[in-house]
Amino acid sequence: MPKENIAIIGGGPTAFLFAAFVDTEKFDVTIYEKNKQFGRKFLVAGKGGFNLTHSEDIWSFIERYTPNDFLQKALLDFTNDDLRNWLKEIGIPTIIGSSHRVYPENGIKPIEVLDKILASIQSKGVQFKFEHEWTGWNEKEELRFDISASSMTEVSVKADKVVFALGGASWAVTGSTGNWLSIFEKKNIQTAPFQPSNCAFKIDWDKQFINTFEGQPLKNCSISCGKKTQKGEGIFTKFGLEGNIIYALSSEIREQLNAIGSASIFIDFKPIFSEKEVLEKLNSPDQKNTSDTLKKVLKLSPAQIALVKSVTSKEEFTNSKIVTKYIKQFPLKVTGTATIDEAISTVGGIQRKELTSTFELKLLPNHYCIGEMVDWDAPTGGYLLQGCFSMGVFLARNLITD
Repeated sequence: MPKENIAIIGGGPTAFLFAAFVDTEKFDVTIYEKNKQFGRKFLVAGKGGFNLTHSEDIWSFIERYTPNDFLQKALLDFTNDDLRNWLKEIGIPTIIGSSHRVYPENGIKPIEVLDKILASIQSKGVQFKFEHEWTGWNEKEELRFDISASSMTEVSVKADKVVFALGGASWAVTGSTGNWLSIFEKKNIQTAPFQPSNCAFKIDWDKQFINTFEGQPLKNCSISCGKKTQKGEGIFTKFGLEGNIIYALSSEIREQLNAIGSASIFIDFKPIFSEKEVLEKLNSPDQKNTSDTLKKVLKLSPAQIALVKSVTSKEEFTNSKIVTKYIKQFPLKVTGTATIDEAISTVGGIQRKELTSTFELKLLPNHYCIGEMVDWDAPTGGYLLQGCFSMGVFLARNLITD
């Protein structure tokens, strides 16, 4: 019986893991990539530390996603531990950092990780086609590719199964533009417009404050938006605030921005102390100067103290109850996001309701969508990549021959 052939559209991490786990005894597999090489965005993500996944327990891991039930089966089928074991098998041992994030062992560069993965895929007989940009379907419902870099300008490919792994819309310099949305819309497949996620958020700072503290870190704090609270670090910028402390609240902030044009967030400058404990320290008999107490006893940074002063009068700054309230719940108004191209990731793309439980398009049998091109969200810290990896493996394991 002849093998069915699979066309994978897109050469990123989701496509790689699908190709690594699909049964090539049953399928002939070809990856079509529009660039001259694979993994441009994958490699850019590796600059400054190649965070491949996170080491927390899988059930806590699943809760990081929005919505947290969409990828549950895929994440349980191929967990963060499974990823580490597979990477070790192909020659990429990993380590857990102090933040519980998982990285390749010291000395292993991102390009080496990519090369090992590609070698593993190629050893299975998977074919690579570069400079093939998918542009839709022809009148025979064959895949159409623009290959203008060669002597031909266009080629059509008939595939038994098609796996789309086209990515999101951030970092256009890597070729990730999201321009493919309109092609699916013409097939009556419902999509959601792309929006930035894991990005800087705009805050209209007091001019004197930001002129003094631009570029300063926000450490040992937590930020809340709606019902979610995130600990971490951030950086004060002229635009607003960025860093993992606020990236993880992208979904909640974006929901409020979309609904009313602004979002309310609250900083807890001392999450290790309760409101009662902060008040007691401020009211201690041997503490007479509020600024000194905030600096020496509560260990607030000059930027944090300046923020409290910016919203209190001289009289209020000597009132321990008022100061305590601002230390434990300092209000900030978010008025916008960074641009999509400045964002680490995006939400939007193919709506989840268009897919079956194995990511097959309901309106296009034997066509599948996986990875960031589907409308789901995750914070930085390894969750984005793991979600993509797990979707690829889950589909590969659940792909059935006709």
